[in-house]
Amino acid sequence: MRQFIKRNLAFARLGIQTNLEYRFNFFIDAAVQPAMTALIEIFLWIALFAALKTETLNGFTKESYLSYVIWSSFIGRIAISWMYEHLMMDEIETGSINAIILRPMTFFEYYLSQLLGYKLVVFCFSVLVPLSIVFYYNLPTELGRLPAVTLMIFYYLIFIHAMSFLTACLAFFLNRVRSFTLVKNFSIYIMSGELFPLDLLPVFWKNIFLKLPFSSGVYLPVGYLTGRVDTELFLQGFTNITYGLMVVLTISYFVWKKGLGSYSGTGA
Repeated sequence: MRQFIKRNLAFARLGIQTNLEYRFNFFIDAAVQPAMTALIEIFLWIALFAALKTETLNGFTKESYLSYVIWSSFIGRIAISWMYEHLMMDEIETGSINAIILRPMTFFEYYLSQLLGYKLVVFCFSVLVPLSIVFYYNLPTELGRLPAVTLMIFYYLIFIHAMSFLTACLAFFLNRVRSFTLVKNFSIYIMSGELFPLDLLPVFWKNIFLKLPFSSGVYLPVGYLTGRVDTELFLQGFTNITYGLMVVLTISYFVWKKGLGSYSGTGA
């Protein structure tokens, strides 16, 4: 266990050092992109409320929606893993995966630890952006819930990494597997509640999406932080992630074994 922890801490440091090497790219990813996304959505929601000429929408005020889009832009950027998904695909497609599978570690943990290390640094820097905005405009945010929200985000990241790992494993069998990444990410963008709060969906679809683990990526943590989601529903999100993680890891295990067997038989 000690060696496992030491090894994965080293991988996490590697992920941090690799991404901080290009400081301008890190600044864009950690601050500029979430800030620009939040700014665009703020203008859209202000225009929407002005056009509707109403103080509330589906029971929530304009300030509640503004707080939601600010935090969803920030958390949505944290709860994705497209960069490491492409790296895993490249390793498989080019055959450089040999350098990893021959070492005393797993392909899954090697990139998971790098992902978590990098996201931790991004979180610490970029959280200052939504905090500054909600304080300045006095938007509804229950900061006492931020530690629990942070825990859910990083637990969800493990689930997202498992999905990325499963998608990358398809590169053992398919040549254009990157098209799956685009479809998967766009679907998650909608089902997670990043595009719009799930409250705006018909009740039937809202209940379905809330039972899926994807709602724990944006809607549940942001809703809990902004006061539109109660504690019971928020805690249900951890259960949803656990079930989703079990299913994806089980499928990933068999796809990985099948793909690795095929890869070993034919070479890179």
